[in-house]
Amino acid sequence: MTKADAISGILFDKDGTLLDYAKSWVPVNYELGRIAAKGDEDLARKLLVAGGMDPDTGYVTPDSLLAAGNTVEIAEGFVAAGAPFTVETLTTHFDGLFANSAQLAVAVTDLAAFFATMHARGYRLGVASSDNEASIRATAKRFGFDGYLHYVAGYDSGYGVKPEPGMVLGFCAATGLEPHQVAVVGDNNHDLHMGRSAGAGVTVAVLTGTGSRQSLSEASDYCLNDITELVPLFSGAAAARPVA
Repeated sequence: MTKADAISGILFDKDGTLLDYAKSWVPVNYELGRIAAKGDEDLARKLLVAGGMDPDTGYVTPDSLLAAGNTVEIAEGFVAAGAPFTVETLTTHFDGLFANSAQLAVAVTDLAAFFATMHARGYRLGVASSDNEASIRATAKRFGFDGYLHYVAGYDSGYGVKPEPGMVLGFCAATGLEPHQVAVVGDNNHDLHMGRSAGAGVTVAVLTGTGSRQSLSEASDYCLNDITELVPLFSGAAAARPVA
């Protein structure tokens, strides 16, 4: 029996996990810089560098602010680097941009078909993101998997932020599962450390985000090219859940 055989619920990160990070978020990051710099091109470049992104190539450093931070953390980092806003005002601007960006996102696979498959096998499914909850729900609706979700948590949903364990524990409370019955899937160490700190049964890294096999190996039980490889990994029906 493998660790995967004991899993009854799967909690996914969104950006870089369900959505291709480079295709979906690098253009958004440039817009973040433009907004935060009020159109000052030199300042925008400085802010992107502070966030962990090369403004020339679009490369985002694994586990950097733009790779793993929530909206408030990104706003704080940009203000500290010289953005002429308060953190509160910039957070509001960023949350609005992120919610609208769901319409431009690029999925890593047919998410409706993928979630339908895992739902049919009896898994409890959720999304926990450092983005805001409205953006997660907009993404789920756009790609047609909202009806398969048992749980949604953003940085603003009241469960705390990554890498704290609260989002995983909230998923357990919503589904009746114990942490050891949950797999946490993500593209950066904030996701994996969240899973480990909550006592998740399995942590799974995927390479559709900003992380690499090297950067993600220590905190993951499995490192996959993308979420489609979860279908053979969790090939059977979900393990039996506790009796209520």
